[in-house]
Amino acid sequence: MPDQQVTVPHRGGPTDDGDPPTLGGDGTVSLKPSGTPLYRQIADELRRAIYQGELKPGSQLPSERELIERYGVSRNTIRLALGILANEGLVHSGRGQGSFVRDRAMLTYHASRAEAADRPDDWRTDAYHTEVRQQGREPSTTFEMRVDPASVDVAQRLDVAEGDAVVVRRIMRYVDGEPWNIQDSFYPMEISQECGFLVPHDIPRGTVRVMAEHGYVEVGYVDEITTRMPAPEEARVLSLGAGTPVLVYVRTCYTKDRPVRVTQTTFAGDRNRLVYELGQLEAVYGRP
Repeated sequence: MPDQQVTVPHRGGPTDDGDPPTLGGDGTVSLKPSGTPLYRQIADELRRAIYQGELKPGSQLPSERELIERYGVSRNTIRLALGILANEGLVHSGRGQGSFVRDRAMLTYHASRAEAADRPDDWRTDAYHTEVRQQGREPSTTFEMRVDPASVDVAQRLDVAEGDAVVVRRIMRYVDGEPWNIQDSFYPMEISQECGFLVPHDIPRGTVRVMAEHGYVEVGYVDEITTRMPAPEEARVLSLGAGTPVLVYVRTCYTKDRPVRVTQTTFAGDRNRLVYELGQLEAVYGRP
């Protein structure tokens, strides 16, 4: 279905400083002189249209020329306004294609159950695929396995020496064809060899279950959740708009005796929700 170009509606509401733009009889908008720069007033108008659903996800904004004529301002002013929205992650642009409203639909990741070795029997494949399909979306992944020297952070969490060989299993996850998160899991070499993790493909049953079958039953976790601006490579891989942060979720997993896994998942911050479910939730799910 082709992208639809949408006329920016004007509701005559006030700008942030309280001065309402004036709608002319020819459809142009006269911006009121105020302490708020013109480009910010225009950004306010477009932002309201996006938040109120009048500019829908995937729809194309009017061209720069149309916005220039509508607001009676320079091209540079329009570009500054669009730049604000891009930095907020509300719009994205393609060279020669104009600006489009970003799809801001959220995907929920249930951190407390997605990796559980005893998750329900109907989760027959990778937990991520099940989660995504349950939310009406289509998942896909690419996989990479490599052996790296342990960094300082990984060595401390896995209780190995810095520089020791660790197995890294990376899954790049997509939702409806759009990059969604990067997951890197680090395992000590001896456990990886025993459990068969030195293979160049994903393990549908999940490494948590495989380790449990070999006696490495995870009984405790330390979770760390941080937000930060992405590294250039992360921004490229996740197709992040300017100004969009990442949510970084690091889980260190322990048996009764030792740490056995560190998993770092880097989420696109504008389209992911991390949920924990703790305690007895019969009131939510209605089952004993």
